[in-house]
Parts: sequence; C-alpha cells; structure tokens
Amino acid sequence: MTPRTEHPPQMTVEEFEELERHAPETVWLEFINGRVVVKPMADGNHREMIAWLQRMCMQHRPDLWLHAESGLQTERYRKGRARADGVLVRVGGLKGHGEWSESEGALMAVEITSYDSDTNQLDRVDKPDGYAAAGIPVCLLIDRDDCSVVVFNQPEEGRYRHWEKLPFGASVKLPDPVNITLDTEPLKQFSD
Repeated sequence: MTPRTEHPPQMTVEEFEELERHAPETVWLEFINGRVVVKPMADGNHREMIAWLQRMCMQHRPDLWLHAESGLQTERYRKGRARADGVLVRVGGLKGHGEWSESEGALMAVEITSYDSDTNQLDRVDKPDGYAAAGIPVCLLIDRDDCSVVVFNQPEEGRYRHWEKLPFGASVKLPDPVNITLDTEPLKQFSD
C-alpha cells in the first residue's frame, strides 16, 4: 500500500456538502483526504457485481442489507465524505440518516474499481484508509483490473491491520462481524 501524504484541504466539509448538493445529477462528488473527487457513474458490469453481492448477503445474512451507492462520513473525525459502492448494515440501519450517514452502524464498506486514472490511489488506498479511520470493521475491494478480491479488516489508527487478496473464483471469507463466505466464481463473468 502507498503511504499517505498530508495536504491542506481544498475546502471545509460544510463547503463540500453545499457544493455536492448543487452538483448535476450526472456526477457524484466525494471529499477524500481534503480534496473533491468526481466519481464516475457505474457501468453495467459494476452494477451487476453490486447486485450479485446484495443477493449473496441476503441469502447468507437476511438480518443485513447491502445498500448500493451510499454516502458515508469517513476518515478521522468524520471529515471525509465517500460514496461507497456498497454499505452493509443491519436491516433498518440507515433509518433516519441523511445523505452522509455516520459510519457507526456500518459493518462493511464495498468498493469496486473503476476504469479511470485515480483508481489506484482512490479505490485501493484512500477509501480503505478512510473506512478504517471511521472504524468500519470490514472493507471489501473488488478489483476488476486484476480480477481479485481484497478483504481488509482489523481497523486500527486509520489503517486496516490485516488484508487478504484472492483471485476471482476463490472462496472468500468475510470476517466478523459480517461472517459470510463468498464463492467469487460469478465475478469472472463481469470482469470484462
């Protein structure tokens, strides 16, 4: 993993939220490590991967629900704003939350890599670090570039202390508090 560098924020969180409220519906904005990031809209394979994961979570843990494209308060002191590709919570766990949910009820954040120039830093480093700093127990990264799944867990001091990378097709154990084992063979059909 690439080391983090500190830099002054482009704006305050409140200024970002105001900007995001007025952004056109054709873009999603995030506030990661103090900078505004434009998140590309999901393509069909990306959406199919999230739908597959929603079905798997529902089959294995009907007490949980994976919400797609959910805004989260991330990073230390909840100063980041990430639109996770998926957020796993107990059923009803987002009731009463606004656009940017606090992370306390999130059991897992999910990211699926996009085909853009920021993917390496954003999806593989910055967002998992932000989720760890917010105390989200598990982060699942579905990496379409190298057809792998990375499971991060054990958040401590703004980083996940443990991670495991497995190829599409492997049996992937999502640890406590998720406790689901995924057969990732179906992901191969969406990796084009």
